[in-house]
Amino acid sequence: MALLSQSLLLRPRSLPFFPVKRLTPLVQPLVHTTHTKGHDLSICHASSEASHSIPDLVELPIYPLPVVLFPGAVLPLQLWEFRYRIMMHTLLQTDLKFGVLFSNPMLSGTEHYSHQVGCVAEVVKHQRLVDGRFSIICKGLERFCIACIQRTKPYMVATVTRLEDRPPDPAQGDNLEKLASEVEGYMKNVIRLANRLEGKNQDNQNDDIEFRSGQLPTPFSFFVASNFEGAPSEQQELLEMDDTAARLEREIDMLKITINYIIAVLAVKDVFSSSP
Repeated sequence: MALLSQSLLLRPRSLPFFPVKRLTPLVQPLVHTTHTKGHDLSICHASSEASHSIPDLVELPIYPLPVVLFPGAVLPLQLWEFRYRIMMHTLLQTDLKFGVLFSNPMLSGTEHYSHQVGCVAEVVKHQRLVDGRFSIICKGLERFCIACIQRTKPYMVATVTRLEDRPPDPAQGDNLEKLASEVEGYMKNVIRLANRLEGKNQDNQNDDIEFRSGQLPTPFSFFVASNFEGAPSEQQELLEMDDTAARLEREIDMLKITINYIIAVLAVKDVFSSSP
């Protein structure tokens, strides 16, 4: 009975969509960058059919990875492949910016790189190791969409343009603020339930946590999306959305799924803990 009950009690990092143990409130609000020095990206929208015809496109080195990077998020990497060592040497001579593009390791061939929307990453810290590898820490700046691939060797270089959310509908009024507050409330519920799952009693402390810390709805939606680890396909969908309200609404749905999952696991735990 004990072995069975333990196998049913999944740890928070195994929860669908939302890794509770990783989530921490922000000390300072993340800055939503709309301009990056060295890459003056023209604005496009994911739903715009003419997005690839916008002038002033720029070339950007692309690093396909099985992760999704969001504006404001931090990504540590270790560059060991020779082609990406070459890329890093080039970045050190330019502006230390490259594009992170989600590649699905479960797919093969051209489908492996089927996505066109990624995030510009800036190297904020780097260390060259004795064997020639690089250990780097990057921060997501802004999203981009690929217009065309210029070359693939020794590493991918693409012509890209900037992707921004559409301006909110004035008729919606304070809808974005309401959605952001609702998302924050669901996040607190996830933490509270996860603490119960781990046998912790921190309900009162969770009420004092402020995940937004003064962030506007758009950068806050990226912060929330960056915490849905273990669901990169869903994260990619959130990254590609060009509507902040739609992104927040989708995050509410995902948080509800997580909450229902934890409640179900807690119910199973209670049944087995009360069994003779």
